[in-house]
Amino acid sequence: MSYDVRTIRKHFPTLAAAHFDGPGGSQVPDVVGEAVAGTLCAAIANRGVVTAAERRASEVVADARQAVADLLAADPAGVVFGRSMTQLTYDFSRTLAKDWGPGDEVVVTRLDHDANIRPWVQAASAAGATVRWAPFDPGTGELAPSAVTGLLSPRTRLVAVTAASNLLGTRPDIPAIAAAVHEAGALLYVDGVHLTPHAAVDVTALGADFYACSPYKFLGPHLGLVVAAPSLLETLRPDKLLPSSDAVPERFELGTLPYELLAGTTAAIDFLAGLVPGSGSRRDRLVRSFVELEEHENALLARLDKGLASLPGVTRYGAAERHRTPTVLFSVDGVASQAVYEHLGASGVNAPAGSFYAIECSRHLGLGDTGAVRAGIAPYTTDADVDALLAGVASVPRG
Repeated sequence: MSYDVRTIRKHFPTLAAAHFDGPGGSQVPDVVGEAVAGTLCAAIANRGVVTAAERRASEVVADARQAVADLLAADPAGVVFGRSMTQLTYDFSRTLAKDWGPGDEVVVTRLDHDANIRPWVQAASAAGATVRWAPFDPGTGELAPSAVTGLLSPRTRLVAVTAASNLLGTRPDIPAIAAAVHEAGALLYVDGVHLTPHAAVDVTALGADFYACSPYKFLGPHLGLVVAAPSLLETLRPDKLLPSSDAVPERFELGTLPYELLAGTTAAIDFLAGLVPGSGSRRDRLVRSFVELEEHENALLARLDKGLASLPGVTRYGAAERHRTPTVLFSVDGVASQAVYEHLGASGVNAPAGSFYAIECSRHLGLGDTGAVRAGIAPYTTDADVDALLAGVASVPRG
């Protein structure tokens, strides 16, 4: 294994504390900050071909679309950028719902982040369509494909499902779900926000018609993106300004794109491609890096799971038997999760508590809206970080 976490950590100026808050937003390497600042400080204008400033803007956008395409094995002409995954999902839900009506059905799951639930629920309500809910097993955290596919009917128009739970780390079998969804003649909208930082993603292999994610979860700046086949995007007519481009994917991008954040996104993807030494295309290097990243993160996850299991009074939730992302949700008996979070923070360990917008998931687990403590492992996490977290949990004052 050529994964060298010490060398990787040298690019992060923010690791004085042990950061387990990556599922809410990862730390950012120096090269990403430099790309953002360099773009802001360069001569840049609206996209065009006449002046150097216009050409620079066009190149930044084209480079970012290609970088995302390499990351997700997608078509750069199908990469849509926006303010956030939530904003884009609302935009797509309203656009798709223009063709829905009474009798049509939409399927959502209890496992998902609310950003892949509420936009569809609200769009269906506005169109008079019916929402059907897929449950997961609260004991294991698993979402069986049958929980989704059993709800499909000839009236199903769209299924929204997460590729990995941001609360539990559970990774549903998306290809199996996709096959059934497409056989039913419906579309599949996949929330890949929590999966993308931890695994090599191929949107075609997954079977996702739409795949949404957020660069700030994979070492990049704060924005969101959705990828889809350009031919599918051509069939959709979003609301837009009259003079704005009607081309795909530009017709889905409202206003001027944040060029500096797109440059940062490209830099983040290049950084991921260089996590381990090697040559080849950027896609090849990304796949190779993610293989070794998963090995690194899974070893740390095993260490964390074993350590938490050895601590009296610690309850872990939904440790799925199937492959999961390196994410653990836990509580300490008799101690409010917020108090555990604050104790850890005072110990130099960032592991926040809450439902993290996965409110349906938290409620289905019996945790209400309060949730529990979440610890997420990232590319820069070390054995020492895990040990610091375990020591912090072990020292939580009990009433």
